[in-house]
Amino acid sequence: MTETITRQYLSDLVYKELGISKVEASRFIDDIFEFITLQLEKKNKVKIANFGSFNIRHKNERIGRNPRTKEQKVISSRTVVTFKPSKILKNKINKNLDVSEDS
Repeated sequence: MTETITRQYLSDLVYKELGISKVEASRFIDDIFEFITLQLEKKNKVKIANFGSFNIRHKNERIGRNPRTKEQKVISSRTVVTFKPSKILKNKINKNLDVSEDS
């Protein structure tokens, strides 16, 4: 079964690894996410080496279809955040999947 990694989990990890207070660890994690958010709001690309890149992408208005009713509907234009994993991350994930499948 997979585990969900939360802000609290990351904060506890920083607290244990760096030996700083829980408040400082929590603030540290919040600051990292706040920085990433601010950069994306400015439409900047956020690239984290050996992990991946977060990017902003604009999607134009288009016609969509409800799969159940087949009714067509206009999907409004919007801005979305995309994530592209690095080759290193992809390789690590695929390597771990190969090991799991052999078991």
